[in-house]
Amino acid sequence: MKLLPETWQAKWIDPELPHDPEAKQPASYLRRRFNVKSTENATFYITCHGLYAAFINGQRVGDFVLAPGTGDYHKRLTVQRYDVSSLLKIGENEIVMILGDGWYRGGVGIDGLRNYYGSDLALLCQLEIGGVPVLCSDESWEATQQGPTRENDLEIGEAYDARMESLTGWHGVTVRDFGYANLAPTESVPILEQERFPGKILTTPNGETVIDFGQNLAGYTEFRVNAKAGQKITLWHGETLDENGNFTQSNFDPGERNKNGGIPQKIEYICKDGLNVYKPSFALFGFRYAKVGTEVDLRNAQFTAIAVYSQMPQVGFFECGNADVNQLFQNSLWSMRSNFCDVPTDCPTRERAGWTGDAGVFATTAVYLTDCYPVLRKWLGECRLAQAEDGLIANIAPINDKRDQISIALQGSAGWGDACILVPWALYQAYGDKTILDENYGMMARWLSFCENRAKQTRPQNEANPWKEYLMDQGFHFGEWCEPDVNNMLAMRKNAMEGAPAVATAYYFKSASLLSQIARTLGKEEDAERYAALAENIRKAWRFTCTQEGKIVSDRQCDYVRAIAFGLLTGDEAQTAADDLNRLVIQNGYHLNTGFLSTPDLCRVLADYGYVDTAYKLLLQEDCPGWLYAVKKGATTIWETWDGVRPDGTVHDSLNHYSYGAISGWLFDGVCGIQYHDGKLAIAPKPHPSLGHAKAEWRAPIGTVKSGWQYEGNRLSFDISVPVQAQIKLPNGQEYTAEKGEHRYEVLL
Repeated sequence: MKLLPETWQAKWIDPELPHDPEAKQPASYLRRRFNVKSTENATFYITCHGLYAAFINGQRVGDFVLAPGTGDYHKRLTVQRYDVSSLLKIGENEIVMILGDGWYRGGVGIDGLRNYYGSDLALLCQLEIGGVPVLCSDESWEATQQGPTRENDLEIGEAYDARMESLTGWHGVTVRDFGYANLAPTESVPILEQERFPGKILTTPNGETVIDFGQNLAGYTEFRVNAKAGQKITLWHGETLDENGNFTQSNFDPGERNKNGGIPQKIEYICKDGLNVYKPSFALFGFRYAKVGTEVDLRNAQFTAIAVYSQMPQVGFFECGNADVNQLFQNSLWSMRSNFCDVPTDCPTRERAGWTGDAGVFATTAVYLTDCYPVLRKWLGECRLAQAEDGLIANIAPINDKRDQISIALQGSAGWGDACILVPWALYQAYGDKTILDENYGMMARWLSFCENRAKQTRPQNEANPWKEYLMDQGFHFGEWCEPDVNNMLAMRKNAMEGAPAVATAYYFKSASLLSQIARTLGKEEDAERYAALAENIRKAWRFTCTQEGKIVSDRQCDYVRAIAFGLLTGDEAQTAADDLNRLVIQNGYHLNTGFLSTPDLCRVLADYGYVDTAYKLLLQEDCPGWLYAVKKGATTIWETWDGVRPDGTVHDSLNHYSYGAISGWLFDGVCGIQYHDGKLAIAPKPHPSLGHAKAEWRAPIGTVKSGWQYEGNRLSFDISVPVQAQIKLPNGQEYTAEKGEHRYEVLL
């Protein structure tokens, strides 16, 4: 089937009557009856301003929810293509379309900006049979706003009156000239309804009725209840209970936005007589709990949470002898699922923004957990659309901020902008497809050019650096960000004054080094040589300002992790830095104090330089800050901050951010040692008796890889299965070349 119609005969049609663009509107319902003589090879192309749900003869078209998905609609609006042959019948058929606000004109971003892309709703669709159009959106359609969905907003929620399901008030539509220039075929995967979790009704200490679904997720609630016409059911969705065991949404209060009602994540439902079955069509929430307000008898009611995220089959599986670590792995997986909704976002409650930094630190873990290539590829396309003419990479893609002077000035942070290189490289390493490098190469090169121009300006305090033109001490940078014992606002103020050269220059080096490898992979030898030379000069600039003759002098763990992980130090210098890092971790009571950028590499760096015991003590740390603190508090997802639920039970910040779940990458490539780089597979596990046993399975593009180990008395055994030849390196230094198949090794302790 064609990706798009060869010729659009369909017209853009606006279903709404004149209205106040600032006021919330009901969903629009559109319909058209039509006749067909054949039902074979029937292809339906659909897109819209807003979100759509399509029904032919009462049956849903496709399983893509929240279609057409998100993106910078002004530049790229995707069209979905469905085979609807089985839904049609010879003779008369009826199509009904429902349009909601969605990302197009509903609240988006931390500010909840409305009408970001426009204040209209509009439909464009074309049904072809055998390649010949038989139904197109045009002035012959009719529409109504007198349907049951009275209000809808992706973040705020939905109001639904089941007494209005028999549609009335039909009127004509208006043809609009929006053109076809921004239309593009869908090249990603659909957003789907996935796992379902039955709810358990409980009564909180303050007497409220609350449903516990047992899993924090992104999605919505479906309920089945018998009721009388006019009875109301209101659901508020939240991630946790407060310190007293009562329902709360205080952890994702959105600051100034709270003055206008905040983000209630609310369903308001008015019942019809008899059985009521409902789930929202145009809302998505982050939640584990739902508070219920109703006079309806709920004794026989059923409430189910439905997880909603992009089609991403799980490909990574991990299990060990510590139940808390197993839960940590599941929490990482669920935070990824909760935030990979068409594009990767930071959280499913407050912001729902495609922060580049989050994707950048998590990408190497993401490829171990799910088949996420299509989602990240689409998001990289949004990064390209959001890139400024001078090469600057926006911190969020697609952009959803006010675009005022302040927001524009706070763009292009090191570690965030560099995701345009880090993410394609992570995808290439896992999937081996050069296409992802080729289609993003221009963006990567322009970003590095932007960095080169930024670095040429030097602050007065760094003028003595002989390589000052390669030192990144200009521009806005978040820095390490969210170090657990550092005030973020004070850190940002310091970065604004000093430019965060240690972090920014390190990332400048990392990006230049990777782009040299990428250029060589693509056969661009001249570029490869130039970027390699650039990287070497950046290294010299970093060493002059950020070390004392190659030795790091700092009381912050992140400075050591970053330098070692990025390869800024020589072999002996790196070992010395790792020794110092180990000392700092021990002095801190085996607690981390790394922030957003360096935490993913902390355990890996320690273990790779001989401090396996320290790495495992960090992994198993149950006190805050530590990965198992949240697990011990009952977390089912990864938190934005280490103390999202404080020891006294008070809650704050998002409880569903995937970033710190990047530790799960080390469970695969460190604990179980599955490493795939540059088309070569290596298995180099780093076991520790504290787990007893561990095993990982990665259903990789090259085939399924399995690596497991277990302690058995005075023996340590390894069971490894590889789909291709692999190099095996055991912790006692023994090395083997293993051919495709299953292998067992034993080491005496």
